[in-house]
Amino acid sequence: MSARRRAATFSALPLVMNQSLLVIQHVDHEGPDLIHELAMQRGMSIQTIRPDLGEQLPDPASTPDTIAVVLGGPMGVNQRNDPKMDWLRHELEWLSSWHRQKKPVLGICLGAQLLAVAAGGSVEPLSVGEPSAPLKELGIGAIHWLVDPSEEPLLHGLDPSALALHWHGDRIRLPDEATLLGSSLHCPEQVFKIDRHAVGLQCHLEISKPNLERWIQADAAYIVSAIGKNGADQLRNDWKRLGGHLQKSGAQLFTNVFSQLQNISSQ
Repeated sequence: MSARRRAATFSALPLVMNQSLLVIQHVDHEGPDLIHELAMQRGMSIQTIRPDLGEQLPDPASTPDTIAVVLGGPMGVNQRNDPKMDWLRHELEWLSSWHRQKKPVLGICLGAQLLAVAAGGSVEPLSVGEPSAPLKELGIGAIHWLVDPSEEPLLHGLDPSALALHWHGDRIRLPDEATLLGSSLHCPEQVFKIDRHAVGLQCHLEISKPNLERWIQADAAYIVSAIGKNGADQLRNDWKRLGGHLQKSGAQLFTNVFSQLQNISSQ
C-alpha cells in the first residue's frame, strides 16, 4: 500500500490560517462548490484534505480560527470497521475530537452522518412504509423547516420550505444534544444543529450545475437503481427548472452558517 493510501492520522503541524476553511473531501467529484465560493468572498484561506487518499488530518488543538467542512461521498459511515476503510474510522476519531473541543463544523451528507455519530448518534438504512422497505432518496425535492426561519439565525431569510438535492440511502438517528431543523417527505433528519458550533445537512445545497453533471457521470448505476433508466435526464431537466431556486436557498443558508461559525472560530 502506498504512503498516500495509508490510513489518515493526526498531524502535529498547525495549519497556517487567518479565518480558514478546512475542507474534508472524500471523492473527486464531490467538492465544496458554493461553499468554496462564499468562503473566497469572505477572504478565507482554504485547504482541502483527502483522508481517503491517506492525507493527514491536522491536530484539532493546532487549528485556531478554522471552520471544518466535511463533505459527502458514496461510502457510508457504517463501513468504517471494514479493514479497507481504516481511513474512515480515523476520520471519525478526528471529527469526534474536533466536536468535543466545540470547534465549528459543517457536515454534508456523509459529513453530516459522521458528525452525528461523532456526537453519539447513529446511521441506518433509510426505509419507508409498513412493512418497511428500503428507499434511495435521489433527486431535487423539498425540505421543510421545523422552526420559524425568522426565529432561527441559521434559517434567516429562507422560506418555510426549500428545494434541495437528495442523493442518499441512509437515515441519521440524531444524538440527544442535536436540534432538528429540517425534514423531507421520506427522511426526517435532513438539517440539524448541535449547540452553536455544528451544523449537519443530509441533503445537498452546495452543488453547482457543472458538478451535477460530474455526479451524474460518476454515479450512473446508483441513479438507475434509485429512479430508473431515465433518471439522469430527469435530474438534468429538473435542474433546468429548479436549480436556480436550490442555489438561492443554498447561498442564504450557507451565508447564515458562515456568519455563525466564523464568530465561534474567532473566539
